[in-house]
Amino acid sequence: MEKKKINIIVDGKEYQVTEGKTILESCREIGIKIPTLCYLKDISQNASCGICVVEVKGARTLVRSCISKATEGINITTHSAAINIARKTNLELLLANHPKDCLICERNGNCELQDLSALLGIKETPFERTKPVPRIDNSSLSLIRNPDKCILCGRCIAVCADVQTVYAIDFAGRGLKSKVSTYLDQGLGNVACTNCGQCALVCPTAAIVERDESKEIMADIYDDNKIVIVQTAPAIRVGIGEAMGMEEGALVTGKMVAALRKLGFSKVFDTDFAADLTIMEEGFELISRIKNKGTLPMITSCSPGWIKFIEHFFPKSLDHLSTCKSPQQMFGAVAKTYYAEKLNVDPRKIVVVSIMPCTAKKFECKRPEMKSAFHYWKEKLNLPEKDSFFDVDYVLTTRELARMFKVTGIDFSNLPEEDFDHPLGISTGAGVIFGATGGVMEAAVRTAYEVITGKPLDKIELNVLRGFEGIKEAELDLNGTKLRVAVAHTLKNARVLLEQIEEGTSPYAFIEVMTCPGGCLGGGGQPIPTTWAIRQKRSDSLYKEDRLKPIRKSHENPAIKAIYDDFLKEPLGHVSHELLHTDYIERGIY
Repeated sequence: MEKKKINIIVDGKEYQVTEGKTILESCREIGIKIPTLCYLKDISQNASCGICVVEVKGARTLVRSCISKATEGINITTHSAAINIARKTNLELLLANHPKDCLICERNGNCELQDLSALLGIKETPFERTKPVPRIDNSSLSLIRNPDKCILCGRCIAVCADVQTVYAIDFAGRGLKSKVSTYLDQGLGNVACTNCGQCALVCPTAAIVERDESKEIMADIYDDNKIVIVQTAPAIRVGIGEAMGMEEGALVTGKMVAALRKLGFSKVFDTDFAADLTIMEEGFELISRIKNKGTLPMITSCSPGWIKFIEHFFPKSLDHLSTCKSPQQMFGAVAKTYYAEKLNVDPRKIVVVSIMPCTAKKFECKRPEMKSAFHYWKEKLNLPEKDSFFDVDYVLTTRELARMFKVTGIDFSNLPEEDFDHPLGISTGAGVIFGATGGVMEAAVRTAYEVITGKPLDKIELNVLRGFEGIKEAELDLNGTKLRVAVAHTLKNARVLLEQIEEGTSPYAFIEVMTCPGGCLGGGGQPIPTTWAIRQKRSDSLYKEDRLKPIRKSHENPAIKAIYDDFLKEPLGHVSHELLHTDYIERGIY
């Protein structure tokens, strides 16, 4: 049904706009852009910055357009001397306590505060600093907080509370002592933060950024004694082109591979291979739980932010998690065992680098449980504990990788298409769609259905599991066995499903959870900005690559068949259990 329209006047002209919107939204609807800073559609509109002020006829003061409704007959002025002075003064007051290190800032060239200063023609800051320089919070393995660059817009607080329901950060203090802080100011690494990085994705400045490991990686690439290999998550191929100046959601798999080779990596592999491996292990685990009356619903364990969320907030439900490691961690374990044996090299020489859309992956790779390859080799090579090593050494986000490409002068858009290396670069369409919400479930069903029924799916594309609805559900018929499944993205929606489980009312056998809006393609390490329109373009590109793949089911991947024949022997077998599975721990909320 068409929405009701109202009549408004903007800058002396009459318009019709949709009823119920704010002045800011109504002006955007008719093509008039009012500058904003704290406002972010669907995330935050707390009117803290005062940049979006307008004049409304009859109002005694300037009106903040992001929270004021447009009403029938309202007369709005978006530009005047008074408005321009107010916007400029409000921004100058913010800049008074902001460091002037733009040239060396991570967000230089992609900073809303910087852009707005240029837009409003600010050349100097006439106001003196009123706050002492705060300390940097580097307690997290994933994220760095620099409160000196915080403009108190509240976006990070809103996304943490309203989208993720984690509440790891909030406003503290009043007046000049106001700041964004964690519980008792302990730092992100010491509270119930899931490391999802959505705060960094919505921050308009560099007050929250990912922990950058690019220098350490380049040092290893230059070290002739090390074999530095790289794996790329499915969402990177639809994000890195965007970060390099190409169109939003550009599918650049071949160019990405070529660029990584130019960067100096010894081998360029695909996390999609490990996604296929995950489907084999997870699919057989689900079948085993159903047949043996194990704990149901079983919940996917690919998303490390989600894992930390359940460890903090729902530890009684940990038995519902699949014991499978994420594809990133499966890849690391296989690379330093199976692949090391193929190369006949000391696994300590191999450096595994992950390119991920996710800041939480930085935390995940440093979990003490993620040293399976070391334990595999410990007795064989008589390795002392002091020589222990992680399965994955470093994680780079899409944004970090883009900075590395730019620093090394790689002309990304003009690179030729190249293929991944073998054998850990061979993958299927099922592995590709892991990057979108619903993709893990769809990939699992493609394999589980055929294993259980012995017949191919009538239709391989399960559209019922696709899209950005917060919680999707479906009933699948596996040779007469009815299987109810659910898919959720964002931790807010995951909380709904977990509460059902703890209340004993969950009707599902299998649940997929992804931490970030839209799944991994909307991860905290993806290009800024990431909007729902951009997420949709990235999703379309992932499903396009799935359609183009010659093999679209994980169990048909020849490299997966080979690793089971030559090394793992069988899904859920002894070697798989040691290398590809793990357990989780209860964490406190504070």
